[in-house]
Amino acid sequence: DVSLFFGMSGAGKTTLSADPQRRLIGDDEHGWSADGIFNIEGGCYAKVINLTPEAKPYIFEAIRFGTVLENVVFDAQTYDVDFTDGSLSDNARAAYPIRYMRNAEVPCVGTHPKNIIMLVCDGFGVLPPVSRLTTEQAMYHFVSGYSLKVGRSDSGEWEPQASFSACFGSGFLVWHPYKYAGMLAERMTAHGTVAWLVNTGWTGGPMGVGRRIGLELSQAIVDAVHSGELASAECETMGVFNLRVPVACSGVPPEMMLPERTWEDPQAFQQTLEHLGWLFHRNFRKFADGAGMVSPSLAASIAAAGPVVAHRLSAREAEALYRRGRGFTM
Repeated sequence: DVSLFFGMSGAGKTTLSADPQRRLIGDDEHGWSADGIFNIEGGCYAKVINLTPEAKPYIFEAIRFGTVLENVVFDAQTYDVDFTDGSLSDNARAAYPIRYMRNAEVPCVGTHPKNIIMLVCDGFGVLPPVSRLTTEQAMYHFVSGYSLKVGRSDSGEWEPQASFSACFGSGFLVWHPYKYAGMLAERMTAHGTVAWLVNTGWTGGPMGVGRRIGLELSQAIVDAVHSGELASAECETMGVFNLRVPVACSGVPPEMMLPERTWEDPQAFQQTLEHLGWLFHRNFRKFADGAGMVSPSLAASIAAAGPVVAHRLSAREAEALYRRGRGFTM
């Protein structure tokens, strides 16, 4: 019963894969062969800012002699690390051999995955905490590789911005992203793999207005995927992105499952949702023809699996939303 995570840095791959109820094949750099999943790098690379043994016990205890720490502050006499000190960088990191993890599966190999979980950190607060994807939607979101980037507005304030990295790793691609998306779809179909989109970002509003989805809630969602609960759950279709969203999940407040219920301003939610959909659409234009890597009909099906947007917000509309405390970047 293997699950495969996709996601950019900060989406939660390392944390959610350090699950005491499951064995760890690896937190990054995997291959999917004819025999199953295997890990390439043989280690983990964890964010450790504000790390505590209570929140992440397996990662905390993996930090021992032989671990490489980056961007951390420590006592020059005792060498004790202060994980709460972000004066050097919020991107404090620990790199350690996978055998340091209590739940490591060594050798790091597994069977074909039953579930694929695409982790996205949505800074706009409009994507649901979990949705079930069709094969075409899985290809679309795999090619899109959406995540959060934080930047400054013209007024100098920090605000969420959309970031896209094809196949969640555009800098490492040799072929066109559709080549990899086609390979992914073939393996999903051959092995009955189900794909999920899990938002570990914000709810109730964008970053700075809403709140981050708690780790315990994301873990409850992943647990419900593994148990099969969400596979049989009743779903509602969310507009614009046409995502099938389970209406209930053990351990998650029901009102959080559909993000529009967590926003105080329904109009602001809908406009922000459509704006994010337009950003997806704009990014995907360069991939829409398939570049000959898939048939024209499949390329059209993948493009159609993305968001359907009525119109792009004007600069004036975007500025109006920003002034109301629902800011985002065009």
